[in-house]
Amino acid sequence: MTPTATPGKVLLEMKGIGKSFPGVKALEGVSLTLREGQVHALLGENGAGKSTLIKILSGAYTRDAGEIFFDGKGVDIRGPEDAQALGISTIYQEFNLARDLTVAENIFIGHLPRKNGLTVDWQAVRTRSRALLDRLGAKISVDALVSRLSVAEQQLVEIAKSLNRKTRVLIMDEPSAVLGESDLERLFQVVRSLQAEGIGIIYISHRLREIYELADEVTILKDGRYVATKRVAEVNMDELVRLMVGRALTDVYPKRQPKLGEVLLEVKGLSRRHLVHDVSFQLRAGEIVGFSGITGSGRTEVMRAIFGADEHTAEMRVAGQPYKARSPTAAIRRGIALVTEDRKGQGLLLKQDVTMNTTISGLRYLTRGGLIRRAKEDALVAKMIKDLRIKTPNAKFHVVNMSGGNQQKVILARWLSMNTKVLIMDEPTRGIDVGSKSEIYQLMDDLTKQGVGIIMISSELPEVLGMSDRILVMREGTIVGELTRDAATEEGVMNYAVGNLAKATATAPAPAS
Repeated sequence: MTPTATPGKVLLEMKGIGKSFPGVKALEGVSLTLREGQVHALLGENGAGKSTLIKILSGAYTRDAGEIFFDGKGVDIRGPEDAQALGISTIYQEFNLARDLTVAENIFIGHLPRKNGLTVDWQAVRTRSRALLDRLGAKISVDALVSRLSVAEQQLVEIAKSLNRKTRVLIMDEPSAVLGESDLERLFQVVRSLQAEGIGIIYISHRLREIYELADEVTILKDGRYVATKRVAEVNMDELVRLMVGRALTDVYPKRQPKLGEVLLEVKGLSRRHLVHDVSFQLRAGEIVGFSGITGSGRTEVMRAIFGADEHTAEMRVAGQPYKARSPTAAIRRGIALVTEDRKGQGLLLKQDVTMNTTISGLRYLTRGGLIRRAKEDALVAKMIKDLRIKTPNAKFHVVNMSGGNQQKVILARWLSMNTKVLIMDEPTRGIDVGSKSEIYQLMDDLTKQGVGIIMISSELPEVLGMSDRILVMREGTIVGELTRDAATEEGVMNYAVGNLAKATATAPAPAS
């Protein structure tokens, strides 16, 4: 669907923006123009400079060079308060919400209205919060605790909070990265409604299909430099990819020709109270089994149970031998690894270096007499950096300063250094640019050729279809459909996922027994 609003006058101009950090030139000569009622996409690989640019606009960083104009007047943004005074708001991937406060309290946090300048006017807080949520079509109680909300609902609260500050420019950083397919249309509707109100939106996403769904124009950055600005209607996806990565990606997904081996993992009757019900499946050596389903379908809960992170009941076998998933340690010792969907919160030690993050789970293999054998550790990490093509100055580089794709490779290095045989990957390319995605896919294919079995959870249907040898679709905690690679379509998967079983079974094989 193409945007329906007609962009108005120029609202924001950034000209020749430059920013350097010690030893790194993050931005050089970057420009961007945003109009009222326009959705302007900002694209580029991880490390291209997108985050630095929006942090300059939101006041988190100050620019070293260039000019910023708002409503045609030069402005100097030296802190978040300057950006907010202009009407510039940013919604990051990691929401900035107080989870133990109510929806209304979050919307007004920092500027609560008062009666007679003294006591908080809580009635006004609730009434105005309700009006903002209604404006977004959000049926959320203003008295609900944020901690009880879904991710999609939390995102709506963030947007309502920004609107309460009379936003004129809304920066949305990977807004769809945390959403399942079923929540995307709601997000698109909200973006279009804001656009119709004349709000200018800078939209960052690695999902190129969304750019064609929402954006009027797109600006591409590469290596901290401005590449081009294009009308979305006048550029195709292949051209966008070429501008982003500097080369054509003719085959994003490898042409898989799996040679299946022994059953590596067998799961029978896996259940978790109220969350998962009687889940059974097998994974073979050399196979990628994709798990699909809408948010809350139980996919992640199944994988956490297999990894021993949550209590459950099940009969499981690894390479034909009984397996009790009592803890992650027990799983790791049997060759099972989990690449979590939240790599920053649960997967990485962000303030530590590549070496620490690679070897932390397998130190027992590197110690003698209680001491780490540094030469062996260094050799192992060097091999992982080379084999996985991790872009880093050295093994002592802190992972917090790495791109999302390279952070993901570091997590893979951790598990592959321990002779992992069953690799569970939960949202393996979330927040990763198209070029890095292609590299991750190739790594997955290479691993299966070495006999590793991979379970992949993904909310991106093209990814599920492009990489899976079999697709298992979950709904309400149980497997409702199984599709082979050749038989699977987006429509078929979604019909199973939303419970339209009659239509699903009319065009696809019945669920596995």
